[in-house]
Amino acid sequence: MATNFLVHEKIWFDKFKYDDAERKFYEQMNGPVAGSSRQENGASVILRDIARARENIQKSLAGLKAVLLGLPEALGLAAPGASSGPGASSGPGGDPSELVIRIASLEVENQSLRGVVQDLQQAVSKLEARLSALEKSLPAHRATAPQTQHVSPMRQVEPPARKVATATEDDEDDDIDLFGSDEEGDKEAARLREERLRQYAERKAKKPAPVAKSSILLDVKPWDDETDMAQLEACVRSVQLDGLTWGGSKLMPVGYGIHKLQIQCVVEDDKVGTDLLEEEITKFEEHVQSVDIAAFNKI
Repeated sequence: MATNFLVHEKIWFDKFKYDDAERKFYEQMNGPVAGSSRQENGASVILRDIARARENIQKSLAGLKAVLLGLPEALGLAAPGASSGPGASSGPGGDPSELVIRIASLEVENQSLRGVVQDLQQAVSKLEARLSALEKSLPAHRATAPQTQHVSPMRQVEPPARKVATATEDDEDDDIDLFGSDEEGDKEAARLREERLRQYAERKAKKPAPVAKSSILLDVKPWDDETDMAQLEACVRSVQLDGLTWGGSKLMPVGYGIHKLQIQCVVEDDKVGTDLLEEEITKFEEHVQSVDIAAFNKI
């Protein structure tokens, strides 16, 4: 059964034979040596490039070594164990003139910096001398400064009269104590103090005391969604009390089509309380279900 089945199938079992024959034909036509010769030529080119690169690297390393060996000689420093005779060379890659120029510029810069440092040292020494002189003169100034007496702020002292050149008047001035206190002056100061305190108390009593006020935000909730919110707001605003002022209002959604009335009012704390305000609003039982305080702020 299997053999009969394979007889009817269209399968090319000998395809590999035809592929080998085709490959051999093309090799005979083109020649098999061409591919290998190209590979050999490419390999030889790569080897040549590698050899050339190695040669360049060796030359660069040799030049760098010569420059490093000639650097101490160009700076005038003999390497340890090396002779400084006429046969010594500075190296093929070194440039002594450039190094000498750089060293000269560094020496000039060093000299200028030294000059700046010396100027700064001189300025600091001058400042120290002035400071020591001021410290020496300060105790003498403190010793000669006159001592002042405490003067009561309630009394006004007249300026002293002009000094007279005679010796007798100078003695009289020394005996008089301009800053001394007497009993009459103390009594006068106490009387003035009491009078000012009494006037201040009278002015304070006549001044009206500030009225304490509060800003209240109320949430007024209806029974259901069929409640007329305009009529509810009219009922709330119909509450009139001494010290109560109604403000703005708006409708806020609660849920299921129901809205609550949010209304602002200002009350005087001594005249209107929150309990009284809630009691007056909840009297409208047909429209108002409850009243809550959403916000309370002192003004």
